[in-house]
Amino acid sequence: MGVVVLVTGVARHLGARFVAELRRRPGVDLVVGVDVQPPKRPAGEPAGPAGPLAPYRFHQLDLRRPAVARVIAEHRVDTVIHLSVSATGLGSTHRSAVKESNVIGTMQLLGACQKAPGVRRLVVKSTTGVYGSAPRDPAVFSERMQPKDQPGGGFAKDASEVEGYVRGFARRRPDVAVTVLRFANIVGPQADTPLSEYFALPVLPTVLGYDPRLQFVHEDDAVAVLCRAAAEPEPGTANTGTFNVAGEGVLLLSQCARRLGRPTLPLLLPAVSWIAGLARQTRLVDVSPEQLRLLTHGRVVDTTRLRETFGYRPAFSTPEAFADFAAAQGPGLLPPERLAAATDRLAGLLGPDRAAVTPAVTPAVPNRPRRPRS
Repeated sequence: MGVVVLVTGVARHLGARFVAELRRRPGVDLVVGVDVQPPKRPAGEPAGPAGPLAPYRFHQLDLRRPAVARVIAEHRVDTVIHLSVSATGLGSTHRSAVKESNVIGTMQLLGACQKAPGVRRLVVKSTTGVYGSAPRDPAVFSERMQPKDQPGGGFAKDASEVEGYVRGFARRRPDVAVTVLRFANIVGPQADTPLSEYFALPVLPTVLGYDPRLQFVHEDDAVAVLCRAAAEPEPGTANTGTFNVAGEGVLLLSQCARRLGRPTLPLLLPAVSWIAGLARQTRLVDVSPEQLRLLTHGRVVDTTRLRETFGYRPAFSTPEAFADFAAAQGPGLLPPERLAAATDRLAGLLGPDRAAVTPAVTPAVPNRPRRPRS
């Protein structure tokens, strides 16, 4: 018999994409979706090239309620993929409601899994935000490192608490294979994260004197990693434990702005904090305090365990993933190709001697990289 997979958070973009891909995987008998809102994509999708899709059942429920235990027992679920831990809520932007959904919802789900003897695998989507962003941080975080400053609130603190409850569950149910995936900021043509909303602004407010290092993971790689974690490990690999998930390489915030053609507005930190608070109140964009710290100090994680132990090398590097995201955005106020042309004209006017000392401008956005094979 194949496996029966329960997926939380299917109303979001990543959850919908993961469910669509999971149903095409061999050995999957049934996929059960759970969320507070119905998914945007219809459950009955046409069969793909790999053959008929696995059946899909959706249950509209709140994880904070104990009804999820009934769903697990009804369908005899043996694999649980928890994707509903998120920085934003569906249908509510109130911070307390989001925290309850993340933490209380996870506690209810873990309690239901603990009482279900048939559950054999648990995969939890977390974030590299658990490492925090502080001026005294190490250059690169590995999975065994602890943050210099524990997250004081927001999504990062929610994720830290969730991981703590997951570790407790793993001790109580050693027969269950538990995987925690700490994703860097997920980007792609249809990414719907708070950071993608920030990059969609016509002008990007930045903190004066800081140019943080950032990492990204492409949504295609995120789906591929989730599918790999949901299945039995391939020979020579292990997919239980905690893994950082990010594309290779880094980008500076200034490089991201140039690739998008967005001018930056450097301001003192108090001014940026005031603008971020105003943006949240007007619901223009959700720039949380933890995201502001990321845009000040940055964060880079080590992905050696992902490649060598988990057995997956992302198809998109950090620059390639951001290039694919940038190609799907509208033209900025300063299109990169126009900047390059203006620089060439200026170099011609200055002459070869003085042009040699003219600062280089980031070239135009490269072509969108080839999609990785399934």
